[in-house]
Amino acid sequence: MTVQHQYPLQSLNTFGIKAHAEYFSSFSSKEELIELLGKTQKPLTILGGGSNILLTKNISGTVLKNEISEIEITHEDNDSLTVKVGGGVVWHDFVMWSIEHNLGGIENLSLIPGSVGAAPMQNIGAYGVEIKSVFQELEAVHIDNKTVKTFSNSGCQFAYRYSIFKGELKGQYIICHVTFKLSKQPQFNTSYGALEEELKAMGASKSLESVSQAVINIRQRKLPNPKDIGNSGSFFKNPTIPKAKFEQLKTQFPNIIGYPNGEQSVKVAAGWLIDHAGWKGYRKGDAGVHKNQALVLVNYGTAQGNEILTLSKNIQKSIQETFGIELEAEVNIL
Repeated sequence: MTVQHQYPLQSLNTFGIKAHAEYFSSFSSKEELIELLGKTQKPLTILGGGSNILLTKNISGTVLKNEISEIEITHEDNDSLTVKVGGGVVWHDFVMWSIEHNLGGIENLSLIPGSVGAAPMQNIGAYGVEIKSVFQELEAVHIDNKTVKTFSNSGCQFAYRYSIFKGELKGQYIICHVTFKLSKQPQFNTSYGALEEELKAMGASKSLESVSQAVINIRQRKLPNPKDIGNSGSFFKNPTIPKAKFEQLKTQFPNIIGYPNGEQSVKVAAGWLIDHAGWKGYRKGDAGVHKNQALVLVNYGTAQGNEILTLSKNIQKSIQETFGIELEAEVNIL
């Protein structure tokens, strides 16, 4: 639990942005975290996989990295298995663990970057599945009073890319463990057309392995590997607009992509909006929009965080002017 001064963060954020933490330490247990909280310089910034942040400056105070890494089976019955997972476990590693143990529920979430501890914060989701569908509870430590609290599924107030930890409790808790209930008798969700098409192209019947591999194939084709090009995956959320507004937009843009979200609203594909506003493949210096997926902003090498932030704001302004839709960043801006 050494506390280090002026610690470089470039290797700890998937954008590959150069920045330093005034102080830095890591913890591998709840007890270590509580001890650290008693002696660290505030404010605190918590890092998991560093895959959902954009660093726009050096970080004052202390950056703490979650390295709680155990996976513990806490309950088992004929239909399911309950697993308590350390917040520092790499999310994709946990997905692979579940498949190796023939457990269903998160195979559609393969290759999503980040850590298990960050997953419930924004209710990660992909290809028709969200984490809330398998989430049981989480254990978190309050930063100020160092008490441990358990949050149930309803207590997390999950919504689209949202939880209470991005709202009223933002910056108040550090998630140490997350408990999931996974199925021994998986029900496959391949309702997204691209997933069905990929399985057909693979010549594969539905299984945990094949669905996971189909997701991986699609993501690797569409999304750049942060090891090659700095990025944090989808930079913007898919906006939800009233159904009447969507129908109005369809008269101007017949090919606009949207999905029903309840009876009176539609979730619009943000990538389509950005692409059709002319931003796909855009580059200024080393800050740009990826050539294959307009939702992904990239650092081609030496871009500063503020350059990528400026690009994101220009895109937001453009989408507002072109479609009358407000885009919201999914990435946390620090």
